[in-house]
Amino acid sequence: MVKLRKYNAAAIIATFVFMPKKKTILVAPLHWGLGHATRCIPIIRLLLEHNFSVLLASDGAALLLLQKEFPHLETVVLPSYNITYPKKGNFFKWKILLKFPQIKKTMAAENRLVNQLVKDGKIQGIISDNRFGVRSSDIPSVFITHQLNVLTGSTSFFTSKMHQKIIKKFDACWVPDVDDVVMNLSGKLGHLKKEPFPIQYIGVLSRLEKKELPKAIDVLLLLSGPEPQRTLFEKKLKNVFKGSEKKILLVRGLVEKTQVWDSFENIDMVNFMQSKELEETINKSEIVVSRSGYTTIMDLALLEKKVFLVPTPGQYEQEYLAKRLKSLGIAPSCKQENFKLKKLNKVAVYKGLKTLSQQSVNYTELFSLFEGK
Repeated sequence: MVKLRKYNAAAIIATFVFMPKKKTILVAPLHWGLGHATRCIPIIRLLLEHNFSVLLASDGAALLLLQKEFPHLETVVLPSYNITYPKKGNFFKWKILLKFPQIKKTMAAENRLVNQLVKDGKIQGIISDNRFGVRSSDIPSVFITHQLNVLTGSTSFFTSKMHQKIIKKFDACWVPDVDDVVMNLSGKLGHLKKEPFPIQYIGVLSRLEKKELPKAIDVLLLLSGPEPQRTLFEKKLKNVFKGSEKKILLVRGLVEKTQVWDSFENIDMVNFMQSKELEETINKSEIVVSRSGYTTIMDLALLEKKVFLVPTPGQYEQEYLAKRLKSLGIAPSCKQENFKLKKLNKVAVYKGLKTLSQQSVNYTELFSLFEGK
């Protein structure tokens, strides 16, 4: 018995000594609304399933959301880009251009922080969701985006070229969509006529799953996005739906330390929901009213929902996506200022969101990038 115990102890020690150490991947979504963070959730889950360690990095509500979803994971606070929308959407493009010097400083600051993490041996790979400065020439660095083309009206050609120039600095570009040039969700945003760098389509990403549940909510109002437009949209929806005889639930999109339920006249309200609760809530809703942000569209497509879309004023990307889905007969939409209760009647004559094409992804092969360099 003594010899057996000694042998087992030696075997265990040898296993730990020679077992390859888990590689740690830094996952860093942009804090611009919650969409970049929420679509990273399935990527984080898959990394953990494939025996990687994960270090989370972001700022503000995006980081708080990830901390709530993965309380066991370590986190790093990145410098904030502090991007807000003007009250008049037409000025958004010019506001961003004026803030460009500050954005460059933020990029440099987050790059210094990342390089220190690399130097200290704390990370062996990077997945950046639209954070330009989160990359390193010393370890594999991936950029996630659905915007290979960045729409800004008359300046779209230049902003797209600038964006593509930044993406080229990364080792890989992952697009959360399918590679079918016709049956896809992102349209011209995520599909180029000529690819200036290698692009990998990783399928439609969502933290949610479709379930057949009894319908208990007539209209789910799903808010998201930066201020002040989030608040302006909330005020608009409260005004439109007050007095309605329908069962209304408003998810305000405010990630805070604790969940708070409230009501406004006939409207039930909650500040935020974590993935499982939100999944159940959307599945048991008849109709969803939401922004036309790309992550929201991916979620609702996988859950095959009937939806009315109201793009954020001045955000060309959301306006394009809403217009495209409307032209395809998938979902009705209108400008925020024109939204009225009777417009929901249009939802019935549209097909509703669903995944337009299926694409299987070999994640073992996808993550093999982090085994090199």
